[in-house]
Amino acid sequence: MSYLGKVELKSSDIRRVDVTSSTSATHTLTWTPPSEQSLIITINGVKQQNNYSISGVTLTLDTALVATDEMEVIGINDIGTTTVPGDGTVTTTKIEDDAVTADKLANAINTSIAANTAKVTNATHTGDVTGATALTIASGAVDLAMLSATGTADATTFLRGDNAWAAVAGGLSDASQWRLTSNFAGDADPIASNLAVVDSDGYGSLGSAMTESSGIFTFPSTGYWLIICQYSARYDAVGASGYAMLKTQTTVNDGTYGDAAIIYTTFESGTDYSSTNGQFLFDVTSTSTHKVRFRVDQSNTSNVTLGDGSKNMTAMTFMKLGAT
Repeated sequence: MSYLGKVELKSSDIRRVDVTSSTSATHTLTWTPPSEQSLIITINGVKQQNNYSISGVTLTLDTALVATDEMEVIGINDIGTTTVPGDGTVTTTKIEDDAVTADKLANAINTSIAANTAKVTNATHTGDVTGATALTIASGAVDLAMLSATGTADATTFLRGDNAWAAVAGGLSDASQWRLTSNFAGDADPIASNLAVVDSDGYGSLGSAMTESSGIFTFPSTGYWLIICQYSARYDAVGASGYAMLKTQTTVNDGTYGDAAIIYTTFESGTDYSSTNGQFLFDVTSTSTHKVRFRVDQSNTSNVTLGDGSKNMTAMTFMKLGAT
């Protein structure tokens, strides 16, 4: 037959404290007695009864001890020992499934769960995205601000397959024209004055125009640029033939210029007029290093390069054909 009744106390349920050389009536125990009856107190071997009280871990004697007294306190923790698990010792396997209820969760977690539970599957959406089971993006809802493409979006660019804005393909993006506004005789290395953008007879430019300083032309952007030159000259020498040439000179290092294109015109004796034209396709990979200028070489100082502020006689046309 199995044992019926209280099981034997463990050693951990019996506590003991010795007090010597004390002159105090109050003493602190190392445990919290469940009652005064759970204590056995002796002073100098004499058991004490009804002459002390307890409050928490504090034992208070009716009369203070003297220095020669020896007190022994034995406690029986007969209501059992409370065991507190150490930090981090409770694992998932020690918690039963579904054992943690809402009462044991933080209020913030319960609030989030309630909010998510309130959402209905396939709820109807409104605004730019509409629908219930199948969602539809409204026409015109996706604008440029919603795209992550790199580069600049404007009237001269298009969106490429690599998600980048690039210069418009399949047509000119920039075109402008300059002219010599007055005549000059002899050579010019380069033509550095009396150059102006064409501004008469319905002239129009496309995109960004070239800029000029002391005869040096700078491109507004990189790309493949077609340079077309129109050259008109007059020969005033008598009794001999002669020639004149216009050179299109380019640099790729903003310093050393080479002859990219040369157009000639020849004269017979006496006053003679002549015109010619030429062109060069320039791959401008840098607007700071790739530039162009125009030089005139004459066989005689009487030769005159013709210019006019109201019409093209000697002129330069610049057209960007595409991105480099």
